[in-house]
Amino acid sequence: MNKYPMTIQGARALEEELKHLKTELRPQITQAIAEARELGDLKENAEYHAAREQQGMVEARIRDIEGRLSNAQVIDITTIPRSGKVIFGTTVEIINVDTDESVTYQIVGDDEADIKSGKISVSSPIARALIGKQEGDAVIVKTPGGDVEYEIVEVRHI
Repeated sequence: MNKYPMTIQGARALEEELKHLKTELRPQITQAIAEARELGDLKENAEYHAAREQQGMVEARIRDIEGRLSNAQVIDITTIPRSGKVIFGTTVEIINVDTDESVTYQIVGDDEADIKSGKISVSSPIARALIGKQEGDAVIVKTPGGDVEYEIVEVRHI
């Protein structure tokens, strides 16, 4: 079984969602099903069918999260000695050599990627180009618009 890398923040977010689903949503849905049953005929009971459908989705999400957590290799980047090398979990500031535009990304697991908050998947082209490189290195990233050259300014363990 392959282990998938996940930051400690990503694991915490999944654990919080799992707790919410199990302790809040699941009991609410069970209650809604019980109340809908009391309304009588289940064949034409829209409330009952909606609650059952929601229950199925919640149970599927619970199984999905439990599976992801059981296959996760949780990495706390703050416990890894800083070496200036780009590794999973690091936050990397890079500068576009042509435009002088600076961007900062954290390299995270596939499930955690969120470009709006600066989190890129470890399997993305830019992360693949950065992994293993050092501060000061130049990196070529193949983009749909052509190759873009970046320089790695700083690698942070935060």
